[in-house]
Order: sequence, then structure tokens, then C-alpha cells
Amino acid sequence: MDGGGANYNPRTVEEVFRDFKGRRAGLIKALTTDVAEFYRQCDPEKENLCLYGFPNEQWEVNLPAEEVPPELPEPALGINFARDGMLEKDWLSLVSVHSDAWLLAVSFYFGSRFGFDKSDRKRLFNMINDLPTIFEVVNGTAKNYQKVKSTVSNHSSTKSKSNSKPPPPPQEEEGLDDDEGDDEDEHGDTLCGFCGENYASNEFWICCDICETWFHGKCVKITPAKAANIKQYKCPLCSNKKA
Repeated sequence: MDGGGANYNPRTVEEVFRDFKGRRAGLIKALTTDVAEFYRQCDPEKENLCLYGFPNEQWEVNLPAEEVPPELPEPALGINFARDGMLEKDWLSLVSVHSDAWLLAVSFYFGSRFGFDKSDRKRLFNMINDLPTIFEVVNGTAKNYQKVKSTVSNHSSTKSKSNSKPPPPPQEEEGLDDDEGDDEDEHGDTLCGFCGENYASNEFWICCDICETWFHGKCVKITPAKAANIKQYKCPLCSNKKA
């Protein structure tokens, strides 16, 4: 196992951050939308297993790399052994914490390997730190990264029709033209609860009626046509929570 990147060496801050986001998205899939399959693959009867995330937003449960030292830092070893000895929620939280640590290790491995200076390392960390951690996403606290609009609390029928985008902020009667740029900035503060990316006006978004978190439609596999037929949308994180 090559750790998902033996032949992939990002050399700039932007490339390392893109690598980080891809791996992060894959790990989040394993721990949320694909959690049943992830759980099944982590059989305690098997040998030490690791959870890998790849730059192409895919994930894999596999044995650790055979070479010593490995090409990249390795994820936590033996995550499968703890599966049946803990509550599922606690086990997923434990794996997510180790996954966060692994992502940072991989990113700063690239930074050291390609000679990032102090300012580049700081910039990389700040870019990473602007996203919710995997632990926060898995445990449903990622919504704290968002500035929830006051109108989101309105659960009237208009919400189901406007699930595609976050509600616009209230505008003052005067100076609307001058405030257009500010409104766009406020939209940009809304983050997807799955990938952590900013809101964009040309993208389809949907809001969970349970936790009131906004998601890109593509992240939760909901199209505008599907959303039109959903009475109450429950995101993957809320759907995976056991009663």
C-alpha cells in the first residue's frame, strides 16, 4: 500500500491544500455517507487495517505500507480491532480524530519535503484550519463554522422551495446597490457541512431540516429534481445518528 500518494507529489501550497481537501473528502465519505460499507470492511478478525483517503476523494481500508519507512506518513494502525469494543458513534469519532491527525501529517510532510518556508507553512495551516475537522463533521458540530442566517429558522413551506440556496441576508431599503458586494460576502461565509467549501451563487445547495446545516447538492447526492420531491430533508449525518 503506498498511502495513496507515492506517485503524487504536490509542490506548492495550493497543490498541497488541494491534496488535503481531496483526501479529507474521501475520509468524510467513509465515515458518513459510506459508513455501512466502511464498518463492514473493518472486520476485527482481519489483520491491522488503516483507513486511507486519496486526492481523488476516494477512500480505502487496507493493510499498512510494507516498505520502511513508507513513502508518506501512515494512518492509525489497527482501527478494526476497536470496532466491536466501543459504541459505533464513539468508534467513528476515534477514527475521525486519527484521520485528522494523519491529514495534517501528510500535508506538512509535503511542506517539509519541498522546502516550504515559515510563511508558506503558516498559510497552509490557515487554509486547512478554515475547514471543519473530520471529527467536527462526523459529530455534527461543523455547522458552528457557518453564520446561520436568521431566516433559516423559519420552517415554513417557503423553505422547502428555497432549499437550493442559503437565504439572502435582509437588505435595507436604502442603498441596495451599494450593499450588493456586502451581500455577496455574507453568502461567502456560508460553508458546506460536508466539504467545508464556501457558498457560490451558481451552485445548488440544500439545507437539512434537522440540524439546519447547508450542503452542496453534489456532496450529498441531491439534485434539484430530487429536492423538489422531498418534504423534509435529512442530511447523511442526521440519518446516521441512531435514536
